[in-house]
Amino acid sequence: MILNPYDFVPISVGDHIRKRRLELGLPQGEAAQHLGVNPWTVLNWEKGHTEPPVSAMPAIFRFLDCDPHPEPKTLPERLLAKRREKGWSIKKAADSVGVDHGTWANWEQGRVVLYRRHRVLIAKMLGLSIEALDQEMTARWNRLHGCEL
Repeated sequence: MILNPYDFVPISVGDHIRKRRLELGLPQGEAAQHLGVNPWTVLNWEKGHTEPPVSAMPAIFRFLDCDPHPEPKTLPERLLAKRREKGWSIKKAADSVGVDHGTWANWEQGRVVLYRRHRVLIAKMLGLSIEALDQEMTARWNRLHGCEL
């Protein structure tokens, strides 16, 4: 029995790129043109030697016609997903809400968004209700400070 070369379950982003490229019948050079990178870059992603940078994610998502990452559930996951969608560095994401890059990095690592004005901006950016974000931050604060009810 001969299996198709793209008959596998992709795990990494590089796997997803390889599977899509093979389904489309594209050599790595043509896939690289679609992605705006060097063919060696595609090879390295597909082989798992390197991971694509966040700046390459918008082109990768267009090529794949989807975001292969799991659906974000927590605020840190949502913030990272938004950065990937936009191809933003942490600094660019931080600038978009008027904070320094260290603050954004802390939020992506699960720290509490303390100030309401930041919560309002984040909620708007992510399409969340401010009430839901407030509840998530209150719950996180309580867990971090041993205030479980």
